[in-house]
Amino acid sequence: MATQPMGEPGHQLWDDTLSRLINLSNATMKRNTFLEARVAELEMEAALWQRAHTVALEASERDGEAHQRLVCNLNKQIFKRDLFENPLILCVINGDEKLFNTFAQGQEGGKFAAKTLTQEIATYLSADELHKLGRISFWITVYFNRSELLDRLIGNNICSVQQFDAFVAGFSQCSPRFSLVDVGCTNDTDTKIREYIETYARFPQTLRIFLAGGHDPRYASTFDALQNEQLLGKLVIVNSDDAEGGSTSSFLSLKVQDGLFMNPKLLQRHTPLNMRGVNSNGGLLSPQSPASHISGRAIDPSLPLHKQNPPPCNEHYLMTCSKGPAVCKYSHEYILTQDQLASLASNAKKAPCNWLKNGLQCPYGAQCCWGHVCPNGPNCFHLSKGKCWFKGEAMHPALPPELPPI
Repeated sequence: MATQPMGEPGHQLWDDTLSRLINLSNATMKRNTFLEARVAELEMEAALWQRAHTVALEASERDGEAHQRLVCNLNKQIFKRDLFENPLILCVINGDEKLFNTFAQGQEGGKFAAKTLTQEIATYLSADELHKLGRISFWITVYFNRSELLDRLIGNNICSVQQFDAFVAGFSQCSPRFSLVDVGCTNDTDTKIREYIETYARFPQTLRIFLAGGHDPRYASTFDALQNEQLLGKLVIVNSDDAEGGSTSSFLSLKVQDGLFMNPKLLQRHTPLNMRGVNSNGGLLSPQSPASHISGRAIDPSLPLHKQNPPPCNEHYLMTCSKGPAVCKYSHEYILTQDQLASLASNAKKAPCNWLKNGLQCPYGAQCCWGHVCPNGPNCFHLSKGKCWFKGEAMHPALPPELPPI
């Protein structure tokens, strides 16, 4: 039987199907070519990252080995007893940053702090085998700004002036080689400590210098100088379990027992000059005459406080500003009257405390200048719309139930 010729519709269908297959084949080949190129690119990139990782790891291992060699060479020099007599172990403390936790215990607290720190260092030296050198002269020096430190301690109800002085006496009485040095109001605690380290580290009889409260960029030049002179192995950074942080990976370190030092984040840094002698209660000030001898910037009386250029810093005038005048975008220079301070405190209470707002415990408690409770109460209109600034738990406490009439 003869084959019937394909009709026009069938021929068109066949052409369309063949065309789609060719297009699909071309697209597949194009996509495959792109993917192959992309895979090759990614393999090359992965190889580069792998190489970079290997180089960084090798550099880190070399640095670690170099540091270990430095310490070993230093120990070899130390154990050559004929190089020096009367070996020294020194401990220097930044008393403005590393605050002992026993100020309130007065004289007994000072003795406890000194003895505990001595025991911790003695244990470290035993593990370091430096006890084999026999009799060692051990010294502790604490540098601090007494005026500022007392402001912080008293302002945070840590201790009284009498307890602080008794603590200092108890600490220094533990040994004639234990000293607490007031640097005065010059704020050069760091300068004195850097000079102390750079001087005593170069003495051949100095075996170790334990440093507490100074392992941040302010001491970088001192650390670099010791590194260049191969003396960095003499330095031991003292840390506590509740330390603020700071990398000590490139240093020898001693971690003392938890509780010897307090957490400085929970303390206000200082009491502003224009607030000294002014009683406060949660940011609300008692009426007193402002100190007339303080120089500063005048408020523009034609503008409210929040529209001054720049506005006064609430935290500076009502408690303390952690940023400091160099960083804070608000002014620390205004001279405020008692009415202006009271207005500033009242307005600050209308803004939520960021600690509570973020679900954290406020370290300032009742002394915080910011609002801990929504001023609109539990029936806050903005809360019902989900737009209230006071988002923390317990910032909208319920009203107590009404008592039935008698």
